Amino acid sequence: MERRDVQGHYERLAADYDEHWAYGPHHITWMSARIVESLQLSSADRIADIGCGTGMFAREVARIVNPQHAILCVDPSLAMLHQIGTPPPAGLTPIVAPAEDIAAGSTQLPYEQLDAIWLKESVHHVAEPATTLHGLASRLAPGGRLLVIMLPTSIEYPLFQAARARFTALQPDPERIVDHLRAAGLQPQLCYAEYELRLDRDNYIGMVRARYMSVLSTFSDSEIEKGIDEMRAAHPEPVLTFPDRFAFVLGVKPGGGR
Repeated sequence: MERRDVQGHYERLAADYDEHWAYGPHHITWMSARIVESLQLSSADRIADIGCGTGMFAREVARIVNPQHAILCVDPSLAMLHQIGTPPPAGLTPIVAPAEDIAAGSTQLPYEQLDAIWLKESVHHVAEPATTLHGLASRLAPGGRLLVIMLPTSIEYPLFQAARARFTALQPDPERIVDHLRAAGLQPQLCYAEYELRLDRDNYIGMVRARYMSVLSTFSDSEIEKGIDEMRAAHPEPVLTFPDRFAFVLGVKPGGGR
């Protein structure tokens, strides 16, 4: 259900995506640092951010790592990639393509092999994750790392109940991603990390109305407004405080010097 118009959803949201989704600069800094740490990135690595959106995390990772090779910012939405900038900042190379094309090798990349790949909250958009992750793993150099960052199947966001239930119905289980990475020949591990969010309630309601999460695009306008009424009743407090919990599924390709 969620995949019925994913690209159209992001095309519509692109211009205001960072405002509606990023939660703030501290969240971007925290997540980017976790990406660098999890993948053990170095300036010499050839890196790809698959499903990069507006490149908000790739931009911060590039600032931290100072890469010798530009980070490949891959996304199927040209409108999202345009938000990176024209021309793009030094250290970033936008590539218009879905994850499936990168996995299949049908999109040419400037690097024959990659040392590190990450997918942040995009694996649920992939129609056949086992096949796609296997293909991405095949593009890794020996010792290369593939990181899938995703929400667990249950979230504690102050959304309306129907949205939380639909999210759970659609969200892949991180343990299944572990299985896919193992089947792709990688050595997998799973860990969790949590970031506390504090958001103005009215701002968050505006984000929900803008359908900042793709699962919200599966609800009609009237359903969204009914859900917002439910949220207002359940959360009268002016500031919403809730945990943003992420699964970090890392797969390492045997070989290499790590």
